[in-house]
Amino acid sequence: MPFLLRVELPDVPGSLGRVATAIGEAGGDIEAIEIVEHRRDGTAVDDVLLETAHGVMPDSIVSACNQLDGVQVLWISRYAAGGNLFLDLEAVEALTQSPATACDELVDLLPFTFRADWAMRVRSSDAGPKVLHRTSAAPDLLEVADAWFPRAHAARLPLPEEWKHLESTLVAGAPLNDHDEMVVFGRRGGPDVLDSELARLEHLAALAVSITRAG
Repeated sequence: MPFLLRVELPDVPGSLGRVATAIGEAGGDIEAIEIVEHRRDGTAVDDVLLETAHGVMPDSIVSACNQLDGVQVLWISRYAAGGNLFLDLEAVEALTQSPATACDELVDLLPFTFRADWAMRVRSSDAGPKVLHRTSAAPDLLEVADAWFPRAHAARLPLPEEWKHLESTLVAGAPLNDHDEMVVFGRRGGPDVLDSELARLEHLAALAVSITRAG
């Protein structure tokens, strides 16, 4: 099974090459790289999908990267979503294939696009939040999710009190159609949801709505 590594590095030419070299020398084989965020402090955050040689532990990859000046591994975990990263452009192409169900298609794509564990489409109502569509791993939605609404922009969402058994899960959502409907994804154990990911989530949600209306 491949590993997904999220790394912070100086946003200057040659930095990614140094990281790639360190990973290779430590026994890792890079399959794909995605730039997640450019930061104003002169750093960048990248997601690196890699395979390890037989007997190589992920800790050795982390140590090799952390030894580089200005480089810090933020998170690493096994990555079970196939052998490649699923990029935003691929998500948009998939949405355009089924305009009538684009919003539900987005829910199905969010775990791959954002390296999350589950996603759902939720709408607020007088009777409480209602799940309109969900992936199979999504937890049961409880009334305390009312605190998520209304939502004008993408944001990190508070974990409902009744989801204590999911305390390591990070939740983010973006409005869909109006402030009383949103798409939500959850990550178990990390990595942290970055501002750039919130912007991407909001953009994809808006595109899904536009595609549905145009279709």
